[in-house]
Amino acid sequence: MNIESFITDWVGSELPVRIKAYDGTDVGPKDAAATITLHTPDALARIVTAPGELGLARAYVAGDIEIEGDIYAVLRLHQLVPDIDLGLRQVGQLVRLLGLRNLRRPTPPPEEHRGRGRLHSRRRDAAAISHHYDVSNDFYRLVLGPSMTYSCAVFNSPNDSLAQAQENKYELICRKLGLKPGMRLLDIGCGWGGMAMHAAKHHGVQAIGITISQNQVDSAKQRVIDARLADQVEIRFQDYREIHDEPFDAISSIGMFEHVGLRRLGVYFSQIEDLLKPGGRVVNHAISRPTAQQQASVSRSGFIGRYVFPDGELHEVGNAISALQDHGLDVRHMENLREHYALTLRHWVANLEANWDRAVAEVGEGRAKVWRMYMAGSAIGFEDNGIHVDQVLAVKPTSTGASGMPLRPDWDTQRVPERLQVIDDRHPTTRPPFQPQRTKHTSPA
Repeated sequence: MNIESFITDWVGSELPVRIKAYDGTDVGPKDAAATITLHTPDALARIVTAPGELGLARAYVAGDIEIEGDIYAVLRLHQLVPDIDLGLRQVGQLVRLLGLRNLRRPTPPPEEHRGRGRLHSRRRDAAAISHHYDVSNDFYRLVLGPSMTYSCAVFNSPNDSLAQAQENKYELICRKLGLKPGMRLLDIGCGWGGMAMHAAKHHGVQAIGITISQNQVDSAKQRVIDARLADQVEIRFQDYREIHDEPFDAISSIGMFEHVGLRRLGVYFSQIEDLLKPGGRVVNHAISRPTAQQQASVSRSGFIGRYVFPDGELHEVGNAISALQDHGLDVRHMENLREHYALTLRHWVANLEANWDRAVAEVGEGRAKVWRMYMAGSAIGFEDNGIHVDQVLAVKPTSTGASGMPLRPDWDTQRVPERLQVIDDRHPTTRPPFQPQRTKHTSPA
């Protein structure tokens, strides 16, 4: 038996992608949108000993397989071939094909992360954040583009550039918060300072941004200086649990809530309530799961949990709304922006593929592959209603219960002022299929 006959028996010959194997055989259409190349027997061993996304990811990150062309076509294989899980017959065939000695669990690639210590302790949270965010500021610049914004953008049109859509997102949040000159804004999980700088520049606020990524702090401080906003924006290395400032007029939290932990929702929203002035508003922008029945935690044994977001947990938006209200905050608006995140991620994947050689030089091939697979898979998740991203607006009522909210708020970012126009970084709609630089592999004897 050869690899071609094994794959055909396993999943059939009508594949939407082409698979080429180290034994010289192949299966699938020659003109397929994507080609998966199995370089070594370890490719099959990894997939079999860790079924699902984790095994495929380990094989890809370790270099035992290569994916050329359309990464989305490869990641949709499980939808198109529902019976992809191995049966006993296929396992027996693999034993005969590879030999029992070769059907072992290979050592995971070094990019795999295992958390240590008590879940969501400050030390473990800092290590998890560092694993993902302290990669390389230059790498993030290649992926995220000039905005250096690592969260869902808001597209007024599918033709918006990524940078314009990120400005739209910041402006939408500023309008929801009702920012005015002289107000004090706290941005929790400020990243590279984009929200704080936008609010200071375009709405005249005094902003404090906090993050527990040292790389982000160093870069954000320099960006603030370069933008001549040092008298309005302060960037700190600080955990949200350690803030003891005077109350703020407004608080934004964009793409940080996933790291809080479901058991700490009360601690988080209680701290926000304490930090807001009466009449102050908060926008919580976070990825969520569609239903309360869906598994809440990002599986620590799966690809995302081990390679991308260690200890990440996704709330269900209803739980977040209940927690906000349980801690004295009056929820006024919620919207799901999942289609916008799918578009954002597709831009990021395009950026990574367009800058592949520079990205690999910056962080290594394995980590670049982690990002390509994770971002493309996440785009599919948002498109297929598997995950959501929500913006929830809440206000801290005054002692008399007043909210200070307008009767019918107008947050229309279609009317973005000319001063908010930014660099057009759109990619052409047609570009050659992705072909990474090939790593030389020695065929097994």
